[in-house]
Amino acid sequence: MYFNYSQSYIRNIYLCFMPWNCKSITGMRTCIKLLLGLAIFNSCSPPDKNIPVVGFVDAFEDNTIEQAKQGFFDALKEKGYSEDKNTLKVIYRNAQGDIPKLTLSIKYFISENVTLIATNPSLSTIAALQNTKDIPVFMMVSPTPQLMNVTDKQGNAPVNLFGVAEDLGYIDTSFSLIPKLVKPYGEKLRIGMIYNQSEPQSAKALKRIQELSVKLNIDLVSLPVNNTADVLLVTQALLAKHIDAFFANPDNTVFSSFETILKACTEAKVPVFTSEAGLVSRGAVAAYGADIYQWGYQAGEQAAQFLKNKSPTGLHWDMVKLRKKVYNAAAAKQFGITVPANFEAVK
Repeated sequence: MYFNYSQSYIRNIYLCFMPWNCKSITGMRTCIKLLLGLAIFNSCSPPDKNIPVVGFVDAFEDNTIEQAKQGFFDALKEKGYSEDKNTLKVIYRNAQGDIPKLTLSIKYFISENVTLIATNPSLSTIAALQNTKDIPVFMMVSPTPQLMNVTDKQGNAPVNLFGVAEDLGYIDTSFSLIPKLVKPYGEKLRIGMIYNQSEPQSAKALKRIQELSVKLNIDLVSLPVNNTADVLLVTQALLAKHIDAFFANPDNTVFSSFETILKACTEAKVPVFTSEAGLVSRGAVAAYGADIYQWGYQAGEQAAQFLKNKSPTGLHWDMVKLRKKVYNAAAAKQFGITVPANFEAVK
């Protein structure tokens, strides 16, 4: 935002800080008065009400979900909405994995009367929906409303929920890939995973994987984890059970602690597989899942349509459109794994 100060006012502020004025008590008092006046003028200047305001909140710091944020704002920019062009104002918050801080971030957006709230990932989406029924919420890197347990008794999603979600169907393909690529040390393949029982989508993913393990004759070893501080100890406990591979499921705790998990598994010579394409670039062997950047981009396109029309009419939350089969060439080589030809190597 630009302010039109008179040339004489700016000149007086400049002269205040000349050496001869700084040595004078009277001169310094004059400086303070001028600076206070400048501060008051800035604080009292009304914002441009024609510029939409986006409140964007990340639940934690993470390289994977960062791709979604980038995609979201790239889509907005391509549609003409950016801070560079002064056609958009962004209020950004990162809760750093702190739930109270996440709630405070959402409440601050509400107090600022933002045009829309963009949430990344599911923890942010749930927090937003718990605190506002009026402001449109555009989610990304989040499961369906049913998986987040935010639907009403009739199974309807909140009326202010938009953006892009994913279901658990893609997990089957990712998990089923492991027995094709990993040879068990014993008679039966043992796959380990950790999950946060307080996250609805994580608990439901576990149930689905347990059912799939029975069909595939896999011995699934799972351990609960409550927060990122416990991840290393729980992962080490899992590795002590002599697993053949580790499966990183769609879980916020897994996302934010992936490097810790990967390091422990690599040292134990256990390959890591996942259903999240974004984790492959961070060291997992292979995955079939949503392109995280495109996930955010798709949500950004929808948000841009809302800003253009100034109405949610015709909009509804949508499913991820682009999924990819990807692998990490370095990780595959390290564990002597040959990936199918239809998988694309990440850069």
